Amino acid sequence: MSSTAPSFRPLYLQIKGLLEASLAAGEWRPAEAIPSEQELAGRFGVSQGTVRKAIDALAADNLVVRRQGKGTFVATHTEEKASMFRFLRIRRNDELDVHPVSRLLDVRRGKAGAEAARLLDLKPGEPVIVLRRVLDYDGVPTVLDEITLPAAAFKGLTKARVDAYHGSMYSFFETQFGVRMLKAQERIRALAADAATAAVLAVEPGTPLLSVDRVTLTWGDRPVEWRRGLCTTAHHHYLNELG
Repeated sequence: MSSTAPSFRPLYLQIKGLLEASLAAGEWRPAEAIPSEQELAGRFGVSQGTVRKAIDALAADNLVVRRQGKGTFVATHTEEKASMFRFLRIRRNDELDVHPVSRLLDVRRGKAGAEAARLLDLKPGEPVIVLRRVLDYDGVPTVLDEITLPAAAFKGLTKARVDAYHGSMYSFFETQFGVRMLKAQERIRALAADAATAAVLAVEPGTPLLSVDRVTLTWGDRPVEWRRGLCTTAHHHYLNELG
């Protein structure tokens, strides 16, 4: 087969792409209903069945949520439980879903080093914002997060502003800065706690930790967050569901 042969996408995927472009442009805001299948079919000149398949694909990607008898709504991180457990992979060994309590340690501004620049698609030296927080499970410090953000996308972010917000971090990013976290890539490795990390997590230096590096993407697969989580695993584990 010639490498220059044209590639044809199914019609419903073409409609999905058009709907994604409208979502990315903010035509419909998080938690807002999108037009009905009939309206969208008329807009794009296709059948309702094609639109239905396109919306099903958007729902599978967690971009929209169908609500029986009410319509289809733009997904939002303000739906706390769904957002929390979609991105939160650290679970108790007894399998109970427990919401951790987040404690923000500090917020500082700096310049992107080589690793941050590579992961966030920045130039070395571009301004970044770094947040450090601890997640407590049942009052026990379990995860130390260091979150690096491109400063240009989060103008006005301060510790006071984070502390004043009641909700998840991703809900904060979405509602306060219009940055929606859509998907993430993670890399996991084991390492030993250094003295500073051990002090925060109340463990002995050298204690084995799970290091989870996450790069989170928004519309257009643009990276907008690099997060390194250092996790104790005496009573917790990392859960990933496949298929």
